[in-house]
Amino acid sequence: MKLEGKVAIVTGAASGLGRAIAEKFVSEGARVAIADIKGASETAKSIGAPALGVQMDVTDEKQVDDGVAQVVEKLGGVDVLVSNAGVQIISPLVDLKLSDWRRMLAIHLDGAFLTTRACMRRMVAQGRGGSIIYMGSAHSKEASPLKAPYVTAKHGLIGLAKLVAKEGAAHGIRSNVICPGFVRTPLVEKQIPEQARDLGITEQEVIKNVMLKNTVDGEFTTLDDVAELALFFASFPSNALTGQSVIVSHGWHMQ
Repeated sequence: MKLEGKVAIVTGAASGLGRAIAEKFVSEGARVAIADIKGASETAKSIGAPALGVQMDVTDEKQVDDGVAQVVEKLGGVDVLVSNAGVQIISPLVDLKLSDWRRMLAIHLDGAFLTTRACMRRMVAQGRGGSIIYMGSAHSKEASPLKAPYVTAKHGLIGLAKLVAKEGAAHGIRSNVICPGFVRTPLVEKQIPEQARDLGITEQEVIKNVMLKNTVDGEFTTLDDVAELALFFASFPSNALTGQSVIVSHGWHMQ
């Protein structure tokens, strides 16, 4: 059991990638807090003990601080943070509303900052190190049309991770970024008809010629692909692996 005795907080964990990571962590012995703006308690119940549901809007400073404090009180600390909460808005840049730009950056970047700060404070006080994992994207390295705030935010997470790696090193706190390609989460399922509409093509053409065009095998990245990488980052035994971003995308983007 690679995470025996560890406590993890996974944001945006009521569904999709976050839930898959939470389930993987539980299977490896971790006590896991399912943090989400809605559905957290129901997901925790369906996963079963030792999962804990915590309602959390990651853009709300008080909710984040109170939520992390609740996890520490009920589960005995925090050793791993997976900052996964995110949304997507598809729009040409020239038509993008400032309110949508700000909302996207608030969820992806403000949320990452607030949860990182709250968890780092606890990790430093505990004195047992920790692992902070950000859910980036292949769009942390690349850009696609119609995704201006998403691409900007995902690039920003790499910078934040590098900063956290530098500041956290003295306390044994590591920080890394997972950069998935297209995974058939509810977020991606919602994008398919939106992009078909905006690009004037069929949904199947969006999948084949937009989303998976540059993969080596025409396949979506799976939930388990991403969860396995999260487990690898969470359980890595030293500061040797920190400040890094790893792409899991079937070759959609290569470095």
